[in-house]
Amino acid sequence: MQAVILAAGMGKRLKELTQDNTKCMVKINGVTLIERMLRQIDKHNLSRIVIVVGYEGQKLIDYIATLKNINTPIVYVDNPIYDKTNNIYSLSLAQDHLCEDDTLLFESDLIFEDSIIDLLLNDPRPSLALVDKYECWMDGTCLKIDELDNITSFIPGKNFKYSEKDEYYKTVNIYKFSKEFSKNSYVPFLNAYIKALGENEYYEQVLRVITMLDNPEIKAERLNGQLWYETDDIQDLDIASSMFHPDDNEKVAALQRRFGGYWRYPRLLDFCYLVNPYFPPQRLMDEIKASFETLITQYPSGMGVNSLLAAKNFDVHQENIVVGNGAAELIKSFMEMQDGKVGFIRPTFEEYPNRYTKENSVVFAPDNKDFSYTADDVMNFFGDKDIKTLVIINPDNPSGNYIPKSDLLHLIDWAKEKAIKLVIDESFVDFSDCLDSTIIDQEILNANKHLFVVKSISKSYGVPGIRLGILASGDIDTISHIKKDVAIWNINSFGEFYMQIAEKYKKDYAVALQKFRTERKRFADELEDINGIRVIPSQANYFMIELTGKITAKELTKKLLVVHDLLIKDLSTKVDGEYIRIAIRSTEDNNKLINAFKTELI
Repeated sequence: MQAVILAAGMGKRLKELTQDNTKCMVKINGVTLIERMLRQIDKHNLSRIVIVVGYEGQKLIDYIATLKNINTPIVYVDNPIYDKTNNIYSLSLAQDHLCEDDTLLFESDLIFEDSIIDLLLNDPRPSLALVDKYECWMDGTCLKIDELDNITSFIPGKNFKYSEKDEYYKTVNIYKFSKEFSKNSYVPFLNAYIKALGENEYYEQVLRVITMLDNPEIKAERLNGQLWYETDDIQDLDIASSMFHPDDNEKVAALQRRFGGYWRYPRLLDFCYLVNPYFPPQRLMDEIKASFETLITQYPSGMGVNSLLAAKNFDVHQENIVVGNGAAELIKSFMEMQDGKVGFIRPTFEEYPNRYTKENSVVFAPDNKDFSYTADDVMNFFGDKDIKTLVIINPDNPSGNYIPKSDLLHLIDWAKEKAIKLVIDESFVDFSDCLDSTIIDQEILNANKHLFVVKSISKSYGVPGIRLGILASGDIDTISHIKKDVAIWNINSFGEFYMQIAEKYKKDYAVALQKFRTERKRFADELEDINGIRVIPSQANYFMIELTGKITAKELTKKLLVVHDLLIKDLSTKVDGEYIRIAIRSTEDNNKLINAFKTELI
């Protein structure tokens, strides 16, 4: 068995990183792609490694010569017209080698787990194309396979149909060719294809032709969770560096710094960021999809129209509500308007205190194991603190502490008497067991101009990608100021369209919330039976959990990510003690976390 590596390309999409180096000399976590691949191959005592070079070929050869402790013989093949040809020509230059031995074929811009080579070598089938289930981050040739791993069709990019994407597999660009397959099938077809269609093609097209034969001799080998990534541009490098970081602590930190975008990590389950697991319904999604082309090619309306839509959805007057690009945009604008002392309760959602000066922040930290507090506790603590503004998150984040609406109304009256601006963030209040819990009510707003209510539509309605939030108040001057402070097109057409159609789905939303409450109770009951954790009661879509065993929050967070592909929130920097926060997802997802807890909390 030998290895063939195609490394002649210019890697133009990596721009300045490949101005003076071939693509496979780009480093990920301090190690070049080619060194990593060579050391992975070297472990298997193959007969030789054949590398097809081209762009900056001599520089690559000289670099490989400096690598120590690689014992497999290396042979080089030069592609002198790398800038006029594609990888079909590079592989044709190595055809004599293909016919001399069984071959593992690699493209040099790949990064992958060691187990992927083991998978190919341990499979007794002589010729294999390594494939993975298609995900949205994958580019290039896809294929369809049947239940016997026969490749039924190749789908080049130009023939890709998104309506059929669930049927597709992506070629990983790693293959195993038997010597007989190369000699009797692949190389003859390779030469015929080049003669007929030229040298500026891809070698996968040859396989496409071969699979049309009655007995194509090559099967698909499906990956089952093994990691790999193709590095075409700087974003790919960034993703790959976090996926394959050798330091598990740094890997966790890299993922946590992203704050989202986890669709690029298809096996990752995100229990860190908080959304509604049962909304929106498929029909709402289909309605947005049906208008996709219109929405992506049309400007959204300005603030006036979007305020009108928000007013319709929340049954308040247009002048009493402002729409934001997520609640975070409105929080920033509002907090920048404040002066004097501002009261916060901690631990809490950090976006509010982070937007204000520490020297003018007055903090109430509940002194009990559940971090719980009542409206009376708040009034007693802040009654003599001379604050001008008070921020309440209800339910609070991360504790899930909840102040009932009747008590909240009492707190609103108290703040009015004290001439305190009261901010109530009710982004998670819809998840509470109390069905009438919102204070976004026109009568309440009219009677309390000191009251400002924030709500994240992203979190409550499960549409974080649309980025929507609202702030409602009887103080129309402040609302007007914020409308002028944010950009006129601060939300996009998808956000506007969502608000346009959302009212039709109110019944679906009510059903989703009831399903959620049922799952929250079930999930809590299951968690409470696990040794080593204590679940803090929550009225939100997350649980704060104390670790009562020997494992720390940091260690558990690392194990869940590295071993189980589960991302949770480590609260070590927010509170004293060992605490984590986990989102409440669907039953299937929650059960995966339960099983992981049972494994790691022995």
